Amino acid sequence: MGAIQLNEYQAIEDFVVGSSTYAGELTIEVKHASSAKVLQILKDQFGFEYLADITGIDYYSDEKRFGVAYNLVSLSNKKRLRVLVRVDEKDPSVATAVGIWPSAAWFEREVWDMLGIRFAGHPDLRRIYMPEDFEYFPLRKEFPLIGIPGSIQTPEPAPPKEYK
Repeated sequence: MGAIQLNEYQAIEDFVVGSSTYAGELTIEVKHASSAKVLQILKDQFGFEYLADITGIDYYSDEKRFGVAYNLVSLSNKKRLRVLVRVDEKDPSVATAVGIWPSAAWFEREVWDMLGIRFAGHPDLRRIYMPEDFEYFPLRKEFPLIGIPGSIQTPEPAPPKEYK
């Protein structure tokens, strides 16, 4: 995959808050309010037709605690780009990308289930791994490593099998 520079993307420069490069890959942070617009421009004008994944990040900070990272690939141009949107803890939500890439539905559901970041406009935002009535989000930094005892019903362990 080819290395790309931020100056290649002048159509979105008004929406960019910051950028960084690591291991030859560019990450751009965009304004929260214009995340869906930027993603649409990147797909339509710059050929990022493949959404590799969406992931959530808990920075565990007082200001804009969470991040949502979109890993985009342009197969025709052989380029990768990461788009980061910071999200406030008081209202952890960002616009859905399902209308841009239908495959975003599952990625967004996973981020919702594990971190509690909502995706406004998502057609079916429900949990994947945890029960619907589970009130915690396991990938948040304050969630205990051993889990919360009694928070979820677990099956009784089976007795050990005999070896023959």
